Amino acid sequence: MEYIRNIPHESVRTLADEVRAEKGQIVSKTLAQNPYVSLTLFAFSKGEEIGTHDSRGDAMVYVLEGKGKFTVDGKEYLLEAGESLVMPAEKPHSVFAEEDFKMLLTVVFPLEKE
Repeated sequence: MEYIRNIPHESVRTLADEVRAEKGQIVSKTLAQNPYVSLTLFAFSKGEEIGTHDSRGDAMVYVLEGKGKFTVDGKEYLLEAGESLVMPAEKPHSVFAEEDFKMLLTVVFPLEKE
């Protein structure tokens, strides 16, 4: 069973090459999704955005290429390639593409109490 999917195993990859957005698009590629963690690649074309929302888990973004603006609980952060940001669980956040950009999103969800 593969826990990480949609990407070859045992193959050296450049993650930014795994997704591509055309003008007016946001493209996503899910690499892992389960009750504990979500791993998704995103490619945004300039001017595209994901509106304000929140998450049950902590969400960490790592910018692979370009520049994106992240707003967390009203505070803006401008991230460039090589930079990351943790957006805490249950805090409203949004993403805006200042220019074409790509990111890896990792969300770690709380363990459910039995």
